[in-house]
Amino acid sequence: MAHESRRMQRAEVAQGPVEFRLDRRGPATVVILYGGHMRAELALGEEVFAQAGCSILVPSRPGYGATPISTGRSEEGFADVSAALCARLGITEVAAVVGVSGGGPTAVTMAARHPALVRRLILQSAVGPLPWPDRRTYLGAHVLFAPRVERGTWAGVRILLRYAPDAGLRMLLHHLTTLPVRAVVAGLSPESRAELVALFSRMRSGHGFLNDLKTTRHPVPPAHGITQPALVIASRRDGAVPFAHAQALVAALPHAQRVESRSDSHLIWFGEDWPSIAERIRAFLGPGSRPA
Repeated sequence: MAHESRRMQRAEVAQGPVEFRLDRRGPATVVILYGGHMRAELALGEEVFAQAGCSILVPSRPGYGATPISTGRSEEGFADVSAALCARLGITEVAAVVGVSGGGPTAVTMAARHPALVRRLILQSAVGPLPWPDRRTYLGAHVLFAPRVERGTWAGVRILLRYAPDAGLRMLLHHLTTLPVRAVVAGLSPESRAELVALFSRMRSGHGFLNDLKTTRHPVPPAHGITQPALVIASRRDGAVPFAHAQALVAALPHAQRVESRSDSHLIWFGEDWPSIAERIRAFLGPGSRPA
């Protein structure tokens, strides 16, 4: 998933430069807005869209990768940046905008502000219209992930994952699950452990993560007028974004379906029921989205 080399590109839109990755496959395009510590160079759970023959556009949100914090710093701003990027690339219709974790509010905002462009909305473990994060997480993030220290934080994470991977996974998954973390790590398959080590080893926070916390600290309800169908996927065992966020999203979005994951953590892509959820996503995308 996360350890493959990917070709990054940059584009200039009216709001400023934006880094992105565009994997062209078929005429249908999905836009993926990842959450904290993720940039366009990384990938998580994209196979469901690739196997359906969709092209995948992944912008790095403000402060991540090579997208400066000044390019669409707010959720509204980056929703407009993403729409402008689509126009720049000749994409006139988006089969779905996918909001992952902290990227959820921007995805919702993009669907609301650009209804002629976005046909569907998919939210995965997404932050909803509730305060997030809690005070302890907010303060701790300012210690560990401030721009001047986050490089050292992630360097330490990489060393731990290299020499004591299970201990590293327990440390990183501790705040992503409501279950005892030792049991969660013990329940991972060898393949999942390797994927998670590769993913966590390449994460960075840049200026983006603290900006995420600032913009979601006092959220507003999702914008009115969203008419697109929405798929809201979440686990009750998510320790990072409480399940109440998914419930609030379903209540706020008029055409939403909720899919409850049985994942042991925030990372629904590693749950035992992910294959069935992936099939649900393909069905949601439409009859043209089936494994190639």
